[in-house]
Amino acid sequence: MPLGLRSKKKDRSRETSKLVESEAAAPAPPSAAAAPAPSASASRLQFHTQLAHGSPTGRVGGFGSARELYAKIAEAFGIDPAEIMFCTLNTHKVDMDKLLGAQIGLEDFIFAHIKGQRKEVEILKTDDVLGLTITDNGAGCPFIKRIKEGSLMDQTKIICVGDHIETINGKNVSDCRHYEVAKMLKDLEKGRMFKLELIEPMKAFEKLEPRSKGRTLPEAKISRGRETLRLRTKGPATVEEMPTEVEEKAIKKVDELLETYMGIRDIELAATMVEAGRDKKNPDEFAVALDETLGDFAFPDEFVFDVWGAIGDAKQGRL
Repeated sequence: MPLGLRSKKKDRSRETSKLVESEAAAPAPPSAAAAPAPSASASRLQFHTQLAHGSPTGRVGGFGSARELYAKIAEAFGIDPAEIMFCTLNTHKVDMDKLLGAQIGLEDFIFAHIKGQRKEVEILKTDDVLGLTITDNGAGCPFIKRIKEGSLMDQTKIICVGDHIETINGKNVSDCRHYEVAKMLKDLEKGRMFKLELIEPMKAFEKLEPRSKGRTLPEAKISRGRETLRLRTKGPATVEEMPTEVEEKAIKKVDELLETYMGIRDIELAATMVEAGRDKKNPDEFAVALDETLGDFAFPDEFVFDVWGAIGDAKQGRL
């Protein structure tokens, strides 16, 4: 439906559409139904993998989603899949610029970061904005992707980039999506103490970079190699040409817009939105494509316009 007619759909969630600052309303959690099997070409691919804190090298293949990838890695190393917090590509460090997202280059090396030391912290919420950007691994593990310099959370040195948020005031959020955790943190009452239980990634090789350096754009490419394995929340994984430089810039910009509106980072979601706008001629067509692709995400019109503008800016070389 055209943007002018989308307001009716948005009205039902307008009052609850703020998550972190000017964030969009959260969708319902995705269905737990089993994902379709990966395509024949994807199922034959093999990737090298290690545990980030140190292990022999293993091989994994035949996966079509992040959840299936974690299960394959867990099987290779004899651990519980729930122990895997997230994966990075081509580095064992907790480097959020190298975080595994929607695409894996066919020559990428996968490092799995598993749960390490648990810790607790009590914080007085003195500001409406905590300064955290939340993401998740797509399989039940929300974690901290960024800590804004000078923010309340930046002053709490026990909290680090890469930490899994296990509980908020005693409520277990391990199986919550990143947008749900962002909303819970936003809704905490200002002037009151709150308690977080966190799990940091296991460390071994060397001292890891614990805090964000304040960069706004990832310096690393989303994928390497001429082809990538594209992981999808819905549907099988597919082997595709790597994103063009224009598409990479658009994806990174849309990922930033997701942080601005929702307090999350989600490369897979950003890539899906850019793909939806690839052949669209105007924002109305783009809005319809988003509704068809993403269902009940209920993005506000201003966000849709900003995303459409980012895609257009990338195509015109303005990013």
